[in-house]
Amino acid sequence: MRGRTLSAGIALAVFAGMTVTLATQPATASPSTATTAVTRPIAAYAAALAAPDISVTNVQAHLTQFNTIATSNGGNRRAGSAGYTASLNYVKTRLQAAGYTVTEQYCSSCTYPSNNLIAEWPGGPADQVVMFGAHLDGVSAGPGINDNATGSSTLLENALVLAAQNPTVTKRVRFAWWTDEEQGLNGSRFYVNSLNSTQRGYIKGYYNFDMVGSTNGGYFINRVSSTTAAPLKAYWDSLGLQPEENVEGQGRSDDYYFQQAGIPTSGYAAGASARKTSAQAAKWGGTANSAYDPCYHRSCDTTANVSATVLNRAADGVAYALWQLAVGGGTPTCTGGQVVGNGGFESGNTTWTASSGVITTSSAQPARTGSYKAWLNGNGSSGTESLTQSVTLPAGCASYTLSFWLHIDTAETTTSRVYDRLTVQLGSTTLATYSNLNRASGYVQRSFSVAGFAGQTVTLRFTGTEDSSLQTSFVIDDVTLVAS
Repeated sequence: MRGRTLSAGIALAVFAGMTVTLATQPATASPSTATTAVTRPIAAYAAALAAPDISVTNVQAHLTQFNTIATSNGGNRRAGSAGYTASLNYVKTRLQAAGYTVTEQYCSSCTYPSNNLIAEWPGGPADQVVMFGAHLDGVSAGPGINDNATGSSTLLENALVLAAQNPTVTKRVRFAWWTDEEQGLNGSRFYVNSLNSTQRGYIKGYYNFDMVGSTNGGYFINRVSSTTAAPLKAYWDSLGLQPEENVEGQGRSDDYYFQQAGIPTSGYAAGASARKTSAQAAKWGGTANSAYDPCYHRSCDTTANVSATVLNRAADGVAYALWQLAVGGGTPTCTGGQVVGNGGFESGNTTWTASSGVITTSSAQPARTGSYKAWLNGNGSSGTESLTQSVTLPAGCASYTLSFWLHIDTAETTTSRVYDRLTVQLGSTTLATYSNLNRASGYVQRSFSVAGFAGQTVTLRFTGTEDSSLQTSFVIDDVTLVAS
């Protein structure tokens, strides 16, 4: 990134087309946490073909190559330097071998004259382009691994996976690696200025990725509320990340001149020298009042200066957006409706697998409707009880909503400490965790968008755990999972 400024539900759309399990297991959250965030799902295209899960190990291997290049060329990859040229050649060679049409564009007006690298995947209409870009150069102070080998490597691995899978594309996919960003966004400005108005009109969206692995990172999206940002946001929403607007990066990276030219833009960033707030640390983890990247524009910006978790989420989000925007293959016909059997439990244990006595007509905890409900725990003794059902979600529907009614009754008197928990999972993905702190006098409906599981057979699981004293009852009724 350039250093000076120029100017209650959980979406799970990424699971479409895959087989996973919905489960509820004992939470591992801290004692003071009543609800847990969603764990990392497998990226997939919600409506048609499954987007690939991008290997973060492969992305990290590219980072290692860039770090080695810098070490062998004076310690940096600054535009116009031997380190930059070697970086460009590394990316170019891999793309050419994968089958891309690759061109170098000499930026004569750059502070350090050098080349942009443009790669286009054959296929798709030439007048319908989606473009993904990242700056390839770094500063002279260090190897520039988070800034911005992370963005460059994320795009390179996505490009290689696209080539390897070779799906039908409905739009032309173009990748770019920019030079001289650190001196004033010069490479991308040169490229945009080289396009005539017709060529600019062909680009339906430009997506920029600058610093996507910050060790104390946040989850930021350029123009987060825009239509262009929607697929990027949908993926991070599916992880429960609650992304924010990339305020720090406004006007400071290569999306700027595309936006100035009237081309819709968005992109991911994990933050630079600005400091993480307490609220951000609470929802994302990390250290409050510390820089997102403590090695920003410093010699310590090496492979050690990258969060694999943040990087992985960015790489998979790019794949999700790319597949949603540009990969065809036909949208399956929706055969919707309720996919949970015996959701009101009125047929007893039919369809469900439950711990002994969980599905009951006991009057000690009334059902919301009918006579039966699922009553987990409430024994006042240490134990774990579960409730599961395998369900199949049809592909091709517009929405998928899991809902259930939950009543939590507890004898615990604390308002600050978790003793007993109910965890809800889909496969290995935790949707939510409730506890004695979530007590309520009646039933409360809990709903989750689970569009990401379209086309899959999954297991829905509720698991309650209770400690050795003072009961907490988790009472569930009227479970639905509706595709429409």
